[in-house]
Amino acid sequence: MTLRFDFGPEGTAADGYVKVTATDLYHSGKGYGFTDCSRVSADRREETRLTGDFCIPFGTSFLADVEDGNYIVTVTMGDTFAPTDTTVKTNGERLVLRNVNTVEGQYVRERFAVNVLGGQLKLSFKGTAPRINALEITPSHEQITLFLAGDSTVTDSSEEGFPFSGWGQMLQCFFKHDVAVANHAKGGRSSKSFISEGRLALIDEELKEGDFLFIQFGHNDQKADPERHTDPTTTYPEHLRQYIAAARSKKANPVLVTSVHRRYFDAEGKVENTHGSYLDAVRQLAEEEGVPLIDLADKSKRLFEELGPEETKSIFLWGSPGEWKSRSSGVADNTHFQERGGLRVAELVVQGIRENRMQNLIMYLR
Repeated sequence: MTLRFDFGPEGTAADGYVKVTATDLYHSGKGYGFTDCSRVSADRREETRLTGDFCIPFGTSFLADVEDGNYIVTVTMGDTFAPTDTTVKTNGERLVLRNVNTVEGQYVRERFAVNVLGGQLKLSFKGTAPRINALEITPSHEQITLFLAGDSTVTDSSEEGFPFSGWGQMLQCFFKHDVAVANHAKGGRSSKSFISEGRLALIDEELKEGDFLFIQFGHNDQKADPERHTDPTTTYPEHLRQYIAAARSKKANPVLVTSVHRRYFDAEGKVENTHGSYLDAVRQLAEEEGVPLIDLADKSKRLFEELGPEETKSIFLWGSPGEWKSRSSGVADNTHFQERGGLRVAELVVQGIRENRMQNLIMYLR
């Protein structure tokens, strides 16, 4: 069943829609509402239903309780008398719409996919002049699901973790509503611990014919503790083969991804390989198994060397004291990305999709 919401001041909702005002605070009994109404205002500029009124959700979120699964979300945004600028993120702070601009009198209807885990869909609104006129949430079983298995360089961040971002968090904005990104990546996991914690099993339950499973591990396979460590010549490829087998058993498409490089440069400005033989192990396994390979290590090496040691700080999680609320004491992290970095690395992944001629994904790229 499609959920339909009409945003604006008190008044009659459009036929088939539920009215949402600036004072509709979320609570579980109602099943929808804003997380912070103090950051929402409402206005009516004309009598036209849906587009004639709207809410201005400035830096807040709208929640709707739904069952787990894939959804097509349609948002209507615009204003009769003023230009607008709206950015939308979904569950896990996944970027889906970036700086959607309208001029006065213009309205747009944008559609995107959301994969929901945890029984709740969340839309976070940002931008210099955000608007939400109407919202439709439609369950879908026809989309391609692109599953991600990986570590903290891939994972979704939380709102409190801004500006930290994995590249998987940014991937959805490159796809039309026909592809839903299901990011199961989790910080600190290796190819081994991801399986032992049952995370691959959760993906296996949802995989269906025609889906994709992108697999990127290595950062934590290097760690010495027995829960995570794998040997690049033996147990590492053995564990990766389990992901490949899981995808193939459901007639889904496994894709291997080499680990993105860390921000370490030698005296000549070349990126140092801190992953050692784990990278070659993935390349060799892809060839042996006939699996597409996105060589993110090679791509990130070229990007980071082009930018150089200083400019790459704008990609990685570097910040001065007081620059970011979540890192108020400052941070110099050479492994993890800030949002603009997650976006740049996601662009490299999309480049790899095109190079591997994954037509079932390419046809749905924006």
